[in-house]
Amino acid sequence: MEWTFHSDQPIYTQLVGHLTRAILSGALAPGQRLPAVRELAARAGVNPNTMQRAMAELEQSGLIFAQRTSGRFVTEDAAVIETAKRSLARREIAAFLDAMARLGYRKEQVLQLLQEKEEI
Repeated sequence: MEWTFHSDQPIYTQLVGHLTRAILSGALAPGQRLPAVRELAARAGVNPNTMQRAMAELEQSGLIFAQRTSGRFVTEDAAVIETAKRSLARREIAAFLDAMARLGYRKEQVLQLLQEKEEI
C-alpha cells in the first residue's frame, strides 16, 4: 500500500481514507487480518498513536473489528462494505460535480463529456 499524505487535512483522517479505500477496493479482503498498529504505523511512517486513532475510527464505522487476542480484521459483512462503498462513491461524485460547476459546466454538459469519454 502506497502511503502519501497531504498537509491540507489531519494525518489520521488520511490514514482512515487510505485504509477505507483498500477495504472497499478489495485490496484488503473481507476477513483478512490486519497488521499490528505498530507495524502499520512503521509502514506508513506515522506515530503509532495516530494509526491507533485511525483504526479506532475504522472500528467505529464497522469496516474493521477487533478480536481481543487475535488482532484486527476486515469485516466480512458485505452489506457494511457495500454501504460504505456507495457512500464514498456519492461523495466522490458530488466533489466531481462541484469541480465541474466551478468550471462552468452544467450537469447535462458533464454527462455529455462522460459519454464522449466512453466513446473514445
